[in-house]
Amino acid sequence: MLIDLQLHSIYSDGYLTPKELVNFVAKNGVKVASLTDHNTFGGLDEFKEACLKHKIKAINGLELYCKYKNKKINILWYNFNENNQELIKLLEESRRRRVFLVKRALLKLERRGFKIDKNILSEFDNYIPINRLSERVSSNKFNYNKILKTAKSKDNSIKILREESVIRELFFHSKDERLNESYLDLERVVKVRKKAGGQLVFCHPGRYNKYANNITQKLKEAGIDGIEVLSPHHSIGSVMYSQFLAENFDLISTGGSDFHRFEENSDYIRSSADWFVIDSRKLRRIKEIIG
Repeated sequence: MLIDLQLHSIYSDGYLTPKELVNFVAKNGVKVASLTDHNTFGGLDEFKEACLKHKIKAINGLELYCKYKNKKINILWYNFNENNQELIKLLEESRRRRVFLVKRALLKLERRGFKIDKNILSEFDNYIPINRLSERVSSNKFNYNKILKTAKSKDNSIKILREESVIRELFFHSKDERLNESYLDLERVVKVRKKAGGQLVFCHPGRYNKYANNITQKLKEAGIDGIEVLSPHHSIGSVMYSQFLAENFDLISTGGSDFHRFEENSDYIRSSADWFVIDSRKLRRIKEIIG
């Protein structure tokens, strides 16, 4: 059975509405899906309604930016009770901290000479994603040309800016101007999970090689239930190693496409869904999440 347990919508850093997202995965034969927007479940009701129409089983999902003993990791959370007040409070605190960090970053951009619309944050009611925030800033022609000029000074062959270049120039220009995520303390997340229920999963550990220092064993001891094995961010080596870790530490194995958008200017591969599918039969103990 085809499943997809990592999807992102316009409620965080994706580009499709939850309804459009469900229409897309339905066409690809997915039978169980989870909307895992960053630090918000604002799109959950729309996602569930659309899944119901397509006879897709919807799993409550979140992707959280977390810290565990000063190590930055991503955690997927499934099957939580969205009405739990401690969970709602946790996410609201994260949202407010993110707003503060973004406002501070925008002030720094103004000091560097960029033109910032005072109403720029009005369109972000939930999580403020760095990719769409960067698009919004660079949609101003003056700002775009300013970034392009800097990029050309480093490589004169550049004619069109890529998303990565825009983000790096705006929010990673220097160590002092880095826009950090609104990280949640993992130990607190585990405590809230005891009341809100569900399963916590170590998200795409092969991305940026997060395996170091026996982190998987430590996360298991801290209360993590699973590890994401199938991810487009993983090489075959990362898939096999994640699978080994799942078996060695008796963890649930999960998989997701981490779908955000259709890539433009491509006639061939436009998203991970063009080449990457998740078969539930390949994932150990997955029924504990998908039923």
